[in-house]
Amino acid sequence: MSPELIFQTQLVLGYVAWLLCFRVYIWPRLKSMDSFDAQRAIATLHSFRFFGLVFILPGVVSPDLPAGFAAFAAYGDFATGVLAMLALLAAGRRPIFWLFVVAFNLVGTTDLIVDYVHAIQADLPARAGEFGTTYAIPIIYVPLLMITHVAAFYLLLRARPKAALSYWSFRKS
Repeated sequence: MSPELIFQTQLVLGYVAWLLCFRVYIWPRLKSMDSFDAQRAIATLHSFRFFGLVFILPGVVSPDLPAGFAAFAAYGDFATGVLAMLALLAAGRRPIFWLFVVAFNLVGTTDLIVDYVHAIQADLPARAGEFGTTYAIPIIYVPLLMITHVAAFYLLLRARPKAALSYWSFRKS
């Protein structure tokens, strides 16, 4: 089996495994929480994205890992992690919290999508061994990050009509 096929198979199975886990264990819990608590839980997970800086740490990944991919992935993850931490720190000030929730989800989703584009352009699946010890990040961690971004956007959109409805109901009284 080629390195490319192994990488692609593991990436797909990473999504399958996380979707199965998410559907059974995580999603029912997130749906049962109020939007604020659910978004805090998601922000907590994403606050660890500072770990993506490992892509530019000499000696951890191969020096042959394309610099364009490595730098964008590293700094995109770092920015997302900092925004998620800022959301958590702003939890006591709801308007600022919600601003950071939207920001870290937009930045984080964009980062992951652009990382996939860069990976395809650089033919990284065929050179997956260049990830070195970071190989587990795209296979295990990235699928969960993308799934939780989708869930966060869903929860944000789901919460809005209720908030708008209660606002307009209050205003009519």
